[in-house]
Amino acid sequence: MPTELCHFNDIPEGESKGFTVDGLALFAVKKDAELYLYKNECPHLGVNLEWQEDQFLDLDGDLIECSMHGALFQITDGHCIAGPCQGEALQPLPWKMDDGRVYLL
Repeated sequence: MPTELCHFNDIPEGESKGFTVDGLALFAVKKDAELYLYKNECPHLGVNLEWQEDQFLDLDGDLIECSMHGALFQITDGHCIAGPCQGEALQPLPWKMDDGRVYLL
């Protein structure tokens, strides 16, 4: 059964937002009017990525950054391009949008 996370407009362009659903930590990033949803877990150590609440992006807002070791991930596919988990990727999560509301599937 889909779980409602938020309204699409609740996440400003170029920003991120974390969620917890039934013990699963996840986060969304809005870039170029597209939404990307990932499990909040670094493939290197399995730790949560954010350094502060809803802060998943580097200073430029161009990449997802792990607060533990500074690994950098592409927003569009979660692929690690720098850091100890280079070549690995974040786990994308399935979602849908209905009437502007974002749902985890």
